[in-house]
Amino acid sequence: MKVIGFAGWSGSGKTTLVERVITLLEARGLAVSLIKHAHHEFDIDYAGKDSYRHRHAGCREVLVTSLNRWAVMHELRGRPELNLSEALAQLSPCDLVLVEGFKHEPIPKIEIYRAAIDKPQLFPNDPHVIAVASDAPLATTLPQLDINDPGAVAAFIVAWFELR
Repeated sequence: MKVIGFAGWSGSGKTTLVERVITLLEARGLAVSLIKHAHHEFDIDYAGKDSYRHRHAGCREVLVTSLNRWAVMHELRGRPELNLSEALAQLSPCDLVLVEGFKHEPIPKIEIYRAAIDKPQLFPNDPHVIAVASDAPLATTLPQLDINDPGAVAAFIVAWFELR
């Protein structure tokens, strides 16, 4: 599986851009998966559902399946959170994995940068940033992509992995 990250500060537009890029990559016939790192406690289940009750009763894993989808919820119960390699090992095979978060991992990344966020750029201190998607020109020799042009970002990703 090919892996590429999207790194940037909160509010920079990562999720919106990634969502649009996924649609374009899938339209090219690529099987795309995503790993999203959450910095806070999250839950995809809620009180009153059978699966929630089973998890809270002590199950380490609960798999819910239906005609349209299935999901596994795994309770860490005090064990460390997954690192990126461990998270990747949980995925089914695909052509491309997009990673949102895990910005300090040594994987190729596209930095998402908006000047209005008023945060420092990541690429000067991260040799794994291979391009920057921004809403304004930046002082860098890295490829610069328009943050508002998901087609250009998708094309860059396809070209990057074809050259490798």
